[in-house]
Amino acid sequence: MKKLLAALLLIICSAVNAQQEQLPAERGFKKENVFAGGMITLGASSGTFLIGAIPEIGYSVTPWFDAGVQTNLSYQTMSARYFNGYRQRNFNYGAGAFVRLYPLNFIFVQLQPEHNWNVIKIKDVYNGGTNETFHQQSNSLLAGIGYANRVIGQSNFYVLLMLDLMTDINSPYRDNVNQATPVIRTGFNFYLHPSKRR
Repeated sequence: MKKLLAALLLIICSAVNAQQEQLPAERGFKKENVFAGGMITLGASSGTFLIGAIPEIGYSVTPWFDAGVQTNLSYQTMSARYFNGYRQRNFNYGAGAFVRLYPLNFIFVQLQPEHNWNVIKIKDVYNGGTNETFHQQSNSLLAGIGYANRVIGQSNFYVLLMLDLMTDINSPYRDNVNQATPVIRTGFNFYLHPSKRR
């Protein structure tokens, strides 16, 4: 696994170095490099409903490097009918930073540390209706690879696959036996001052 990660890092560094050599360096803050956007989460299955949003704002530092901040909010309900008489409501919110490296114009690698807070409310619907509330916090380090139709100064769409590299049992990205679950996201970004160049 370490050899695979080292090889991947070497390929990324080589591609980034090649891009640096081909493109002229531009210095200073450029308002047309500021972007915003994010993702919307919506899901439903037998007895479960999930809705959420992940807004983000970032800056294209170079043609091959973006950095920014991101927040996440989600609300999930689980019906007592499908979960042994226990109704559950989860409210999760968190914040973190991200970096994206583009070894190719359409492929990127993302690293995203974040901290999450989770409020879980459980009600025993069939046996007296007792309520319990739990508060949890967790740290995560998401890493993954994505595809984007990225052109600095123009709106774009992306797809991203990540895994949580940390082992915090309360992480929203790990299952009930503390195994990392794949995080698949699709989103969009738009530049706040779109480029006039086409």
